[in-house]
Amino acid sequence: MNPNSAIYVRGLRKSYGALEAVKGIDFEVHTGEVFGLLGPNGAGKTTTVEILEGLRSRTAGEVKVLDFDPDRQKKQLKDRIGACLQATNLPDKITVREALDFFGSLYSRKADADMLLKRLQLWDKKDAGYATLSGGQKQRLALALALINDPQMLFLDEPTAGLDPTHRQAIWDLIYELSQSGTTIFVTTHYMDEAERCTDVGFVDGGRLIAKGSPRDLKENLKGHLLEVQVEPAMAAMFEFRKLPGVYGADLRSGNVRLQVEDPDALLHSWQIHWPFPDLRFLGFNWVEPDMEDVFLAYSRGYYRPEANQEEPAKMALTV
Repeated sequence: MNPNSAIYVRGLRKSYGALEAVKGIDFEVHTGEVFGLLGPNGAGKTTTVEILEGLRSRTAGEVKVLDFDPDRQKKQLKDRIGACLQATNLPDKITVREALDFFGSLYSRKADADMLLKRLQLWDKKDAGYATLSGGQKQRLALALALINDPQMLFLDEPTAGLDPTHRQAIWDLIYELSQSGTTIFVTTHYMDEAERCTDVGFVDGGRLIAKGSPRDLKENLKGHLLEVQVEPAMAAMFEFRKLPGVYGADLRSGNVRLQVEDPDALLHSWQIHWPFPDLRFLGFNWVEPDMEDVFLAYSRGYYRPEANQEEPAKMALTV
């Protein structure tokens, strides 16, 4: 175990009777890192996070969070972590300040509530009842509650859901500020632009961790470029392209159709010889660099697995 590890997981398994939700996951998260955990619904993300938080016991494996075992040292861990859920329900009449004071009373250590209200742009709402808050204000209050014990590690479940771009950026500025001060941030999100903001990302699918690395490394692992086709009408083309052999994904992006293809050169060559879609008008193509949405789709759809071939790029990865 690295002495700089805020989270250490080896051989983590969780079973519910005959159902194995988590199947031998290994990973580490370093202190001060902003780590994003991604994966399709039902992949095992929630179970993994709940085990790390001490909310659910594991079936097998070794887990340390801030050097505590979440199963055996729940109280010590609880005092040192904060958790911001996507949905936080409070009594309608409780005020913002009362909620912070109540949550603060549950911990032996407490952050400056006034400072949190100001940093999260809730100062002018401190005496407002919970029911009167907008969705974005409720989300920012949930984050304030997660920070009230001045945690060493913060678990965030889609922390900017429901926020406008300005407040989303403010939340991420705060996340980076906390990270710079040594707080470890663990984010679960479906927003691919938020995955881009993390220092390290892990992909979970089918109860297994199938990839982990920086956003830059994960994009480079796709080996090459993606093919983007300008065609009209684009939506009809997308459905037609999905029927082609060797096409693993076709999606609309900025009015064009982005293709993940086993052999894009061969596909283009065949189209030069014969364009097989009389009702579609081909306007051109270009190569585009993959973004995190492309990476997510590649892993979640199962057509890219880097471990399948360690000596050469995976056959299904794009090459040009």
